[in-house]
Amino acid sequence: MPDTPPQVEEWSALLAARRGGAIPRGPLGELFGPLLAPSRAADGCQVVGRLAQTLDGRIATASGSSQWIGGRGDILHTHRLRALCDAVLVGAGTVRHDDPRLTTREVPGPNPVRVILDSARRLPPTHRVFSDDEAPTLLVTSCDGPASHGKAEVLRVPGGPSGLDLPALLRGLHARGLSRIFVEGGGQTVSGFLAAGCLDRLHLTVAPVILGSGIPAFTLPEVARIGDGLRFAWRVWPLGDDILCDVALDRAKPMVCSP
Repeated sequence: MPDTPPQVEEWSALLAARRGGAIPRGPLGELFGPLLAPSRAADGCQVVGRLAQTLDGRIATASGSSQWIGGRGDILHTHRLRALCDAVLVGAGTVRHDDPRLTTREVPGPNPVRVILDSARRLPPTHRVFSDDEAPTLLVTSCDGPASHGKAEVLRVPGGPSGLDLPALLRGLHARGLSRIFVEGGGQTVSGFLAAGCLDRLHLTVAPVILGSGIPAFTLPEVARIGDGLRFAWRVWPLGDDILCDVALDRAKPMVCSP
């Protein structure tokens, strides 16, 4: 479904706000405005994670098939997040399974820098993010090796609980002028940022689908009691046939992940 003329105008205003203009009034401004606010974190970054899941909390079948859980509205929302952020970040598994382009081809707006997490540096340089010229790419690893990977530049950070030291990564991205970070997936990568207390917001799309089995959206340590779970404020938005849960995390992390 195409945007209405007011939405087209509001989206243009949001792109201007990305460059320092005023946040427009309207649904898009309310939803995306918090992402454009100045960071309150010590690392200087504003970080939003995003997942699309079924009603029973699955992001893929057991074999890894995940395209497409969300509908057209979710695809547009994802591309809008890319356009508003300085960098789009995914894990090695997402690149291996989906070979994504991570561009903004569905909406007006600039392509973000593509940041690929591959702590063991196992991905071949033949994937599109390493071989095309659509947007700059950073390969993030803790391994030694050449300073480039195909057409991508290599950024080395220390190892950490989820394979990489995520707070160190955010500091490194901010030092490169990349302050608005979109963690697009997959589930293990988003879970790693959540467990490390590195997410300011979470955009979770829930689609009207039940799989009954498959890969869970979040992979986190087990809690013993309901009270040990992480509770938060959220707002729910219609997104075509899906719903979008906009969660204000403000760098909170599950109690079981706290030192």
